[in-house]
Amino acid sequence: MTLAARTLRRYVDLHIHSKFSDGTCTVQELMEMASQRNLRAVSITDHDSLDAYPQAQALGEQYGIEVIPGVELSSEIQGVDIHILGYFVDADNEQLRMRLHQMRDARFDRARRMVENLNRLGIDLRFETVLGIAGGAAIGRPHIAAAMLKEELVYSFREAFDKYIGYDSPAYVEKLKLSPREVFDLVRAAGGIPVLAHPAITQVDERIPEFVRDGLLGIEVYHSEHATAVAESYMRFAKTHNLAFTGGSDFHSPTHNRSEIGVPRVPLAAVKSLKEKLNIPE
Repeated sequence: MTLAARTLRRYVDLHIHSKFSDGTCTVQELMEMASQRNLRAVSITDHDSLDAYPQAQALGEQYGIEVIPGVELSSEIQGVDIHILGYFVDADNEQLRMRLHQMRDARFDRARRMVENLNRLGIDLRFETVLGIAGGAAIGRPHIAAAMLKEELVYSFREAFDKYIGYDSPAYVEKLKLSPREVFDLVRAAGGIPVLAHPAITQVDERIPEFVRDGLLGIEVYHSEHATAVAESYMRFAKTHNLAFTGGSDFHSPTHNRSEIGVPRVPLAAVKSLKEKLNIPE
């Protein structure tokens, strides 16, 4: 691809999930979709995993797409689940690698315990089915729901979550708990930029100034569940607090997601705002 052709690409998607966590698409499929949608840059931000990055980076060179290393991490404050995206992290950082390994082990144990809870409720789900669907990925509740659907124990994903494994449901098991500040510190220690994911969903706007004091460096302005007025509000907030702004589809699956790669349209300036935090030249 010529430089002129690549320059015409004006949009990016910095929030995508693959089969390495709770997405259903391979890295190859995701990069093909990104190329078809004429995206300039992407970041595959799997939960607790950077495993997609090496292949995505290689394919990015082939398709002429910049690939930014990214990860999505969970934290909690006063019972509220808060997701934090980490961009430009060093995948070889030993502290980050150890923590991700710990998180993946905790996910495995959590999934096993939820299956045991389901069994006690009379739901005859085999943990082997969950492992087969996860396929070595960081195990999440969507894998359990998919296993229940495969074993014909529920009629839909929604039923699995609403009746059994959703918050406050009888088989639910809490995640490994980290505070937002612990996640900010972890991402920054790995050379990255911590960004608050989909704030309109989390609904902790009153705490964002506190997060900024604790090390937050960015906010996800554009998201598939952010209305235009909401995005404009968070953009003003980002400017007021000198935060990087990002955005993405939060794509998981062509069939179980309300968005698609490249929607909403996130301007290339989002990547620039991240790079400015790290003094990375354009």
